[in-house]
Amino acid sequence: MNIVLEFFVVTFKVLWAFVLAGAKWLVRPKEKSVSGQVCLITGAGSGLGRLFALEFARRRAQLVLWDINTDSNEETAGMVRQIYRELEAEDAVRAGNPVEEEVLPCSNLQVYTYTCDVGKRESVYSTAEKVRREVGDIFLLLNNAGVVSGHHLLECPDELIERTMMVNCHAHFWTTKAFLPKMMDMNHGHIVTVASSLGLFSTAGVEDYCASKFGAVGFHESLSHELKAADKDGIKTTLVCPYLVDTGMFRGCRIRKEIEPFLPPLKPDYCVKQAMRAILTDQPMICTPRLMYIVTCMKSILPFEAVVCMYRFLGADKCMYPFIAQRKQATNNNEAKNGI
Repeated sequence: MNIVLEFFVVTFKVLWAFVLAGAKWLVRPKEKSVSGQVCLITGAGSGLGRLFALEFARRRAQLVLWDINTDSNEETAGMVRQIYRELEAEDAVRAGNPVEEEVLPCSNLQVYTYTCDVGKRESVYSTAEKVRREVGDIFLLLNNAGVVSGHHLLECPDELIERTMMVNCHAHFWTTKAFLPKMMDMNHGHIVTVASSLGLFSTAGVEDYCASKFGAVGFHESLSHELKAADKDGIKTTLVCPYLVDTGMFRGCRIRKEIEPFLPPLKPDYCVKQAMRAILTDQPMICTPRLMYIVTCMKSILPFEAVVCMYRFLGADKCMYPFIAQRKQATNNNEAKNGI
């Protein structure tokens, strides 16, 4: 095609993409069904991972739950099974055949639990093989597991830096390599990356965490482009970048007190519900709250010194310092208890 003609075609497609994006603001897209589909969630034992599991269970997905903590993972599985029982009871009532609450969920609604340290490549690959053998193919992979060291760079042991990078970033490579080949064979699937607003812009005191989340965002974006280049349009991707979520992971983190009422930590339920809407409508990316889109844009176009001024005004430049101080105090208390 003549390059001039192709330029006009591309321009039209870009403008059309803006039109379609605007239309989605006005007309809410229909959510796709995940009923009966196998969804794998890492870090499912607590926090956002547990809430994602419960949301997918309510939508009748079969769940594969990964977590390093066996007990908390089984606790999540118990909650999922309770939801399955409630769904089965509802189905029986609709069919005019009510059943007691003790009835087990039907065979097509199951939850599988696996103890897996996603920070170790061998653990990921061996557990993935078990899943393929015992459960089958994965339709949706939700990379959610994450850790934070809570140390200033010069005080952070190298082992904790490596651990943060492995769990928050490298694990995405390994889980994707384990399950993407079958998705590509079928041209069907969905990969969700739970990153952070700190993967789009950074702050002081959490260099390892920011680096790991920037890496996860970069990995996700490159993967999305690779799937498009391979014409695998049946495989969807969604990048989830929430602001500070009130899960306790960053307990003590504070911005300027006058600003905090306007930008409080997100409620976990709200964060997950917004992310679920994005996932089920095949939205490529979601930042929560929407203000994060503006912050990301401003960070990209403003001079660095201007960004620093804004950070200082908002109290975002040292917002992690109280959190780090609490972590340090907790570590010192534990060492004192153990007589170290």
